Amino acid sequence: MFKKDNYKVVKNVIDKKLALFLYSYLSIKRNVANTLFNEKYISPFENIHGVFNDPQVPGSFAIYGDVAMETLLAGIHPLTEAHTGLKLYPNYAYTRLYLKGNILKRHKDRYSCEISTTMNLGGDVWPIYLEPDKKKGFFKNGKYVPSKSKGIKIILNPGDMLIYRGDVLEHWRNKFKGNTCAQVFLHYNKVTSKSKDNLYDGRPHLGLPNAFTKLYENKNKK
Repeated sequence: MFKKDNYKVVKNVIDKKLALFLYSYLSIKRNVANTLFNEKYISPFENIHGVFNDPQVPGSFAIYGDVAMETLLAGIHPLTEAHTGLKLYPNYAYTRLYLKGNILKRHKDRYSCEISTTMNLGGDVWPIYLEPDKKKGFFKNGKYVPSKSKGIKIILNPGDMLIYRGDVLEHWRNKFKGNTCAQVFLHYNKVTSKSKDNLYDGRPHLGLPNAFTKLYENKNKK
């Protein structure tokens, strides 16, 4: 039960053909961004096409708010509600194409990732680990203090998805020994008066880059 354990694995959320399509799409997206940056067609600080300087996993290719991935976010919204037993607001999608040697450090997520999912889109299998004890791993003086727990090892195949409380369960991935692995993170909030103000992660609608979070907030403050 999700409400008891704060996580649940759901198999075959999308079929393997769609997962492979999205994996190929992300691989091409990475090549496009790399060429545009290298040819100085766009600034390396422009993140609409994705970034290579993701601070959480340096060296990976990552993109916030990709239209295809946020279409998936909206599409599996009812299914995620069904498996969690919660009414949810969709917030945003974040996608990474991991490379050999990448590490996802132990961490807990911000409020917009209250109900999180990670879905395997393809590449080499790379387990994710969860610490089911909410008390392990905490923030102190603004810095995260990780646990030393072995955690629970979860293996997802293309199309499989893990739903978890990203804000309370410590999660991580050990050093990646494969070549590539694509994961999309689909984030939601439980429906409350507070979370209504956080709908779409503060953007006017899905599909916009994260710059619109601040722009939209500042506009509404005027």
